[in-house]
Amino acid sequence: MSLHVLDTDIMTLYQNGHPRVVQKVLAHPVADLAIAVISVEEELTGWYTKLRQARKRDQLARAYQRLSESVPFFARFQILSFTEPAIVRYDNLRAAYRRIGKSDLRIAAIALEHGASVVTRNLHDFKQVSGLTIEDWSK
Repeated sequence: MSLHVLDTDIMTLYQNGHPRVVQKVLAHPVADLAIAVISVEEELTGWYTKLRQARKRDQLARAYQRLSESVPFFARFQILSFTEPAIVRYDNLRAAYRRIGKSDLRIAAIALEHGASVVTRNLHDFKQVSGLTIEDWSK
């Protein structure tokens, strides 16, 4: 079994029905797929922001609908936590890779702790992380 961690961008493409991403996700057993809690945080934060910014009823209803759809979507996958060992690994990565975003490095740290590959379109940043296996399922 090879564990694949879908990063936030790939997860969003999957949610939006990107044909290639959907095909690749469906080609893997669900036990081989995971999302990092960082991606959950990013998506929920985005919907909370939309809720706070909504000025019209339709905007508010849409944001609540998308938020409610997120919960069962996440439940389909194993959610990998940002554990203390992953935080230590992140701290080391942060010191080594200052130009890579914090969320990406947190996802990388979680994947490395689980011996998993990261599925992403952000090859530029993730390929810099030593020892990390990456794949792009969008092409």
